[in-house]
Amino acid sequence: MQSAKAFRRVFAREARIIFSRPIYLMCMVVAPLCTFVLFATLMNAGLPVELPVAVVDADNSSTTRKITRNLDAMQQIGIIARYADTERATDAIRRGDIYAFYYFPEGTTEELLSNRQPTISFYINYSYLAAGSLTYRDMYITSLLANAAVGQAALMARGATKRESEALLQPIVIETHAIGNPWLNYSIYLNNTLFPGVLSLLTILLTAFSITSEIKQSTAQQWLESANGSIAVALAGKLLPQTVIISLVAIFYNIYLYRFMHFPIHDGIWSMIAASLLMVAASQSLGTFLAGLLPSPRWSMSIASLWGVVSFSISGFSFPIEGMSGAIQTATNLFPLRHYFMIYCNQALLGYPVAEAAIHYAALLTFCILPFFTMRQLKKALLTYPYIR
Repeated sequence: MQSAKAFRRVFAREARIIFSRPIYLMCMVVAPLCTFVLFATLMNAGLPVELPVAVVDADNSSTTRKITRNLDAMQQIGIIARYADTERATDAIRRGDIYAFYYFPEGTTEELLSNRQPTISFYINYSYLAAGSLTYRDMYITSLLANAAVGQAALMARGATKRESEALLQPIVIETHAIGNPWLNYSIYLNNTLFPGVLSLLTILLTAFSITSEIKQSTAQQWLESANGSIAVALAGKLLPQTVIISLVAIFYNIYLYRFMHFPIHDGIWSMIAASLLMVAASQSLGTFLAGLLPSPRWSMSIASLWGVVSFSISGFSFPIEGMSGAIQTATNLFPLRHYFMIYCNQALLGYPVAEAAIHYAALLTFCILPFFTMRQLKKALLTYPYIR
């Protein structure tokens, strides 16, 4: 009975702090929602389209003009300029006016017609990975199609039928099927991990901040006294209001992604909501653990921010962990976002049974045990740790 009364007292105290200090609502509501709107709007088309590209056509023949029109018809490329030489086109790339340019040397058509294999070049700015990859793909496909068209015309001129020429040019027909995201939609690929990743980062930071700020503001003893000296009650009463608000934001982004944006989800929205709520709990637990391990606001928040930021790179959605070293592959298990990403891949994209992702659900639950390892140390720090300004 006394514990329940103390819990309500701490809960009410924390609610007052949340609504009296803008930083709390900024981190829990405003920043995540602004991130969601920004990235959802930024990648609304799914893939970047009409990327600015130029052409340097020194040959200026009907054949090169036709290839240029075919290139401009590609979805990701928009030809915005034609330069007289490669020097001017290179300067445009350096200025950031274009991402790439396609170069037809003089005599291209003549060499094509005489079967002397002309060299067609394209120059790409790979400082921008996504733009560079997309422009390269479309330029390469255009070159292959142009080569095939010339080859087919030459074969048919020698008496081959259309079917025979196609069989000679492409003996084996290759069909490619993208699993999970057949549209190759960047929004589906990125936002399903960026949204929870940002929320997890802010949650870890805010948890460490809210606990260590009691030391910084010399209110730690008052906080403990309101919990009747129980660190468990103090933590539960402090973190639960934050948990409720952050969980509502997590539920919102799931509904937004899977109901309004209609992102693919095979196992139903509830599996992803459950994963999101577990990730929120895991992130809060990790923040609490860091606050107990390093009660200095400066140190705990520095480690929390580092942990949250590294999770974007180490979770596997930007670079496959199979390509990382063995030690790094093992270390990926220390990041809540990694387990959320694996649940998302198994449940939402591939539609596997829940049992296939059970180990990752269990891993997120395991994070919730972390505060118990530093709870006693945290209580001692709250009572005795001197904050040095």
